[in-house]
Amino acid sequence: MRIATYNVNGVNGRLPVLLRWLEESAPDVVCLQELKAPDEKFPEQAIRDAGYGAIWHGQKSWNGVAILARGCDPVETRRGLPGDPEDGQSRYLEAAVNGVLVGGLYLPNGNPRPGPKFDYKLAWFDRLIAHAATLIGMDVPVVIAGDYNVMPTDRDVYKPERWLDDALFAPEVRAAYFRMLDQGWTDALRTRHPDETIYTFWDYFRNAYARNAGLRIDHLLLNAPAARMLEAAEVDAHVRGWEKSSDHAPVWIELGT
Repeated sequence: MRIATYNVNGVNGRLPVLLRWLEESAPDVVCLQELKAPDEKFPEQAIRDAGYGAIWHGQKSWNGVAILARGCDPVETRRGLPGDPEDGQSRYLEAAVNGVLVGGLYLPNGNPRPGPKFDYKLAWFDRLIAHAATLIGMDVPVVIAGDYNVMPTDRDVYKPERWLDDALFAPEVRAAYFRMLDQGWTDALRTRHPDETIYTFWDYFRNAYARNAGLRIDHLLLNAPAARMLEAAEVDAHVRGWEKSSDHAPVWIELGT
């Protein structure tokens, strides 16, 4: 089973790129982020015509997450993180697909730091960690995938000294990421590429993609049953070079039997 995460940076504006990649890569499950569309504007028919069932949690202009499943409909198990009933931002969706529980997330950016957006990011991360604690011990494969908006280590960012004041590289945010890993989650991409420079995001400015001046902020975390099945983890970096592409590239894992 191939499970992918892809921040599309606007599902309608980038729809041709998304459909091209779905046809090329044929992932079994895809977690999408930054739909930037209300529920009624989600391109359900185009996704279905491409062979995918879908569930989505949209929001006008901002945020928004979806889970696609090839040849079937994801069975939704959760919409939104527990812990804050007043949180109206569309950032988390969870579904069962062919025996795997998949959580798709778009963690807050948190800039500027310090400030209320950074406080919200830390609080949201705490809620994610609390929810992840209820999933880590499941005896079925669990994958929590998405745009975490955190570079865990210096190896995950081009010229880390330039990011010291940014919310994506803040010590508190990196510490939260490792608190989650300490529950027993496996960072699939880093596990398969322990010493490589590997990025998932390249800014539109300063010719970042051509210079490979990137960030690794899109992650797939696996519980123990999923980690035992892990056969591959890769970034489709070439997709970032397509015309009118997102500033993120799709990231995927392959789970065996």
